[in-house]
Formats: sequence, structure tokens, C-alpha cells
Amino acid sequence: MYLKISAVMLVALLSGCVSMTESNSQDTDKSVNTPALVQVQGASAEQIASRLWYGEVPAEQLVPLDATELEDLWQRIQLQLTFNVPQTRPIVEQRNFYSQHQSYLDRVANRAQPFLYHIVQELEKRNMPLELALLPIVESAFDPFAYSHARASGMWQFMPATGTRFGLKQNFWYDGRRDVIESTRAALDYLQYLYNTLEHDWLNAIAAYNAGEGRIGRAIRANKKRRLPTDFWSLDLPAETTVYVPKLLALVDILKRPDDFDIVWKFIANEPRIAVVPTDGQIDLAIAAELAELSVAELQALNPGFNQWATDPDGPHHLVLPLAKAENFKRLLAQTPATERLQWQSYTVSSGDTLGKIARQYKTSVDAIIRLNELSGNTIRIGQHLLIPMSAKAADKYELSQQNRIAKAQGRSGGNVKTEYIVQSGDTLWDISREHKVTVAELAKWNGMVQRDPLKPGQKLVMWHNSSSNPSTAITRTVRYKVRKGDSLARIAQRFSVSVAEIVKWNNINTERYLQPGQQLKLIVDVTQV
Repeated sequence: MYLKISAVMLVALLSGCVSMTESNSQDTDKSVNTPALVQVQGASAEQIASRLWYGEVPAEQLVPLDATELEDLWQRIQLQLTFNVPQTRPIVEQRNFYSQHQSYLDRVANRAQPFLYHIVQELEKRNMPLELALLPIVESAFDPFAYSHARASGMWQFMPATGTRFGLKQNFWYDGRRDVIESTRAALDYLQYLYNTLEHDWLNAIAAYNAGEGRIGRAIRANKKRRLPTDFWSLDLPAETTVYVPKLLALVDILKRPDDFDIVWKFIANEPRIAVVPTDGQIDLAIAAELAELSVAELQALNPGFNQWATDPDGPHHLVLPLAKAENFKRLLAQTPATERLQWQSYTVSSGDTLGKIARQYKTSVDAIIRLNELSGNTIRIGQHLLIPMSAKAADKYELSQQNRIAKAQGRSGGNVKTEYIVQSGDTLWDISREHKVTVAELAKWNGMVQRDPLKPGQKLVMWHNSSSNPSTAITRTVRYKVRKGDSLARIAQRFSVSVAEIVKWNNINTERYLQPGQQLKLIVDVTQV
């Protein structure tokens, strides 16, 4: 369902241009602080919305209306917008973009459906501007899995350090920056802090959310020294920020008067869609999905903070569920013993095993193994028996896990020759990109990363090339080769299907000197060709 909101009616209502009956007009003192929003006595909510937005209402039937009684959540936001939107060139340019991309706003509304009511409710509780409910459109298009080139993550696009500062835990199991409930709490905490810190000016606070409080604070102090105004429009700010705030104000303007721009805001019911249900401990997401009568992907979409196949053993111990399924889930969960909410496997330690190696093999964490087995540290011995937490379903069934989202990014073709590379200790993206004649930006993009992301030994990276007319796949490994008596560069190159020039480059070899038995060489080998 799509709904257009009448700007004319809105202006009339908000300006109080409503004639009252004699009996109502007598009590002028009481009506001074009464909202100018209206309701028809005895009408249904649907009739109220229909008359309010599409037709005239007889004046004698008008009584105050709470915005929470409207059918459409966009209306609820619209009726509480307070920002002045100047018709400056940056705002007009951004407004033109949005007004020409109805399909984009439709996609945003689809993503916002489960969560927007919660955001609106939290803003109202804190008496914060409802304009801030539109900020996730600018930040992430309401995508809780959004990840920026600067390592900002989630619907509210928190940087790692800022997320930690505002209580968003980030570890192997869980990233609170993607948890919509927790990140909303943190974002509103941050915005309130910025407002209180930066001249009690909401546009300055929003600008600081983008550029950082230090950058905006310095701009304000600089203007004060020169006795200049300190409002957003008067500050010397980064180019990105001078566009960021107009993007939000353009959306505000379009929501205030959509008829002027031939835009419709896709209907979102003005009612809660989700519930936060306690789990009282760690639970496999596949088992939780079955109890909730959802697919694993549906459950993960509502709980994007969980990176792996299960919730974090240290919490948060709750799940976001569709409101209609919450009570039945609670009942079924209560009937499920804690021992049946996770699966474990017995593992016997072998030579060369470490807790890190075992944890990577079973897609769990070292801490989880230590806790489950009551170990005092990281030391294990050959023959020791360990209980290892493991997923109830195959890894690919957890479609939106961190591993599968990376795999999906790696599967997007960037050429017709795909190369796989296993990260070794000490590797960097720069080193790998140089060795494989690709750019760091390309390498990061192909692997769903940003250039500053750390690498872990054993991590798989993919690279794409256009050096062959036929698609193929190579699997590369970095190996250490110990030179034997009688070896030559040519013989080693032939054996490992590489060139002499590559061996020389990888090892900074002086070709005027002979190889020595026992000398270690670094080789990057396509194991499918050896």
C-alpha cells in the first residue's frame, strides 16, 4: 500500500487553522497547549487517516489527535518534524536526486519495515527530533549489514572505536554495531551527547556524527575567535559533511511535502513489528530459527549482530523476533533444555594442534573451547579430549553469517581467472597485491573487506585476472622450500611451475651468486599445477 500525505492539510493542522464549536472554543486556556492534530469522534483509525489526509473534516467534530493513532508510520514522523529546511542549492540537488529515484526509497522502506517503529519510539521517549529517524537512510539506506571503506558498520555506521566507546561489543561471535536494537541505543546516546556538547544545535550534532566531534568543535571555536556565527551553515567543514547534512534535510523536505515532488512513501504500519525475547544463554541460530518457525536467513536478518552460527556465549542473551511469533517461541524455548540448544563434538588433540587451529576448523572461538572444557590457559596436550561446540547445520545453511557474506562477495566475478590465496603469518594486503599484480583496492573489494582490515593466518583471499580467455580457478599457497644439493633456480622454477624471475623477485636473490644447500626460498605456488 502506498500513501501520499497532503501538505495543505498538514499546514492547516499544524498552524492551528481549525474552527472550533462554541462549547470547545469556550475553554481557551485549556486549548493553548493542546496539539492542533485532529480526530473524528467515533471514527475508526482507517477512517481517521483517510479523512485526515484526503478530505475535509467538519469543524464541529474536531478533537485532539495523538500521532501514535495514525495508520502509517511515515505520517507519525511527518507530523512531528520541526527542522527548518532552507532552499539552498545543496539541499535542492539532493532533493532532486531522491525525487528521481522512487525505487530507491521503496527499497529503503522495505529494509526499514521491521525496525523503524522501534527507532521512532526511542526518539519520542527521549524527546529527540523525529528527523533523526531518517538518518539511517543517509548512513546505510537502512542496511544493517552495510560496511564502509572507513570500516564503519551497521545501519548507524559506527566506527570500531566509537562503537566501543558507546558500549557496542565487537568480537568473534558478535558485532553490536550491526545489532539494530543496541546500535540504535548507542546512536541516540551519541547524538544526544553531540547536541549537548556542540552549542545545543542539532545540525551541528548531525554534522559531528559524520565528521567527528573534534572536527566540528574546532570549526566552532575558529568561528568564535573571528566573532562569526556558529551554526552549521557558517562553519568551515569537510566537503563530505557539507553534503551529508543536506542529504538529511532533503529527505525531511520530501517527507514534509511529498505531493510537491511526486514522491510516495511506501506504507509502513504504525505498530510494533518485532519483540526482543530473552534466551538465557547461548543458542544455535538454526535451532532458534526452528523454534521461531523462521528460516535461518530470516532470523539472521532480524539479528544481524551475530557473526557466526550461534549467539555469543557471553551475551547478549536475546533475539529479535517477529512480534507475532514471540510468545510461541518463548513457550517452545522453555521446553528446550540448555543442553539441546547447542551441539558439541568430542575431539582428541593430535600432534601440531593448537586451540586456534581447532577453533578455526569448527568455526568457534578459543574462549568458547576454554570455557566449555574449563581449561586454565591455551596449553593442550596430545591425546587430550576436548568438547567442541559445533553448528547444528552445515556452514552454508547460515546464509548471512560473516563467513558466507564474505564468500558471496568473493564469488562476484572480477575477471575470468580466479586465484585463491591462503594468508600466511606476516602477510599484508599491500604485499599480496604487489605479488599478484593487483591493487589493494581491488583485493579488498573482491573479498568484502576494506583496506585497513587486519589479515589472519589461514584466511582465504580471492583475486581475479583477465589473463586468459577461458575461465579457470587457481589455488595458490605460499610455501618455504629448502634448497637441496644440485638445485638451480631453473630446476626449482620448473618443478613448481613458476618463473625464475618470480623466484628472484620473491626472495631478492642476487643472480650472480649460487644457491646454497639449506637456503630457504619463498615460493607462491598454484597447487593445481604442481
